[in-house]
Amino acid sequence: MTYDQFSASLTASAPPASFSPLLRALWHAARSEWKQAHELAQENESDAAHNWLHAYLHRLEGDRSNAAYWYRRASRPVFQGTLADELREMLLAQLQKE
Repeated sequence: MTYDQFSASLTASAPPASFSPLLRALWHAARSEWKQAHELAQENESDAAHNWLHAYLHRLEGDRSNAAYWYRRASRPVFQGTLADELREMLLAQLQKE
């Protein structure tokens, strides 16, 4: 799937069934559905990519200390760009894996 195809899927009422749990979480994050994205991120705390999303979500809500904890769990530095840039970077990284 391409980034443009992912973006087009955001108009649907639910993420495509073929999406992995992380891609579903990113889909909800891209639609500003924080609670759904957060629940999915929490379901796989042993995975660095889920932890990166978890960090992003806490950064989004303004909880910098909690975000910093999750960036450490993801073995990533605290993202210095915009939230939109970070979400795009996460999406592109995950789409390359799928």
